[in-house]
Amino acid sequence: MASDFRCDCFITSALDVVGDRWSLVIVKHMLLGHKKTFKELFEADETMASNILSARLKMLENFKIVSKHSIPENKKTKIYLLTDKGLGLAPLIAEFAMWSHNHIMEFHPTLKPNEHIESLLEDKKAYLKGIVASYKNFMTSFA
Repeated sequence: MASDFRCDCFITSALDVVGDRWSLVIVKHMLLGHKKTFKELFEADETMASNILSARLKMLENFKIVSKHSIPENKKTKIYLLTDKGLGLAPLIAEFAMWSHNHIMEFHPTLKPNEHIESLLEDKKAYLKGIVASYKNFMTSFA
């Protein structure tokens, strides 16, 4: 996998992994929406082609950002769960949300604050702690 990186820069290397158009969107849906199956992710608000979703999930799995599991009730259905490495992206997602709130709203008239952004702006540390704890609690039902 080392040959997939463009250079020896930490920022560029991180962007090589999660800087495409869809990877952080997938992580966001998993973290905030507790989406866990291909179907749930595919049916999210953003329109993502199934082949792109499949490729991104495989790449996120290769980098150990998500893990894929079978569920006992239905061996055919696979679920995807964020790993600790994936949960480590929560602060990055929060920073993107705050940056967007502060700098994109003027260009995106239908973008309105919701309970996530309001909680984040009120107390970022508590918000991050809450969403990570909520996700970990959600994960326990699949462990």
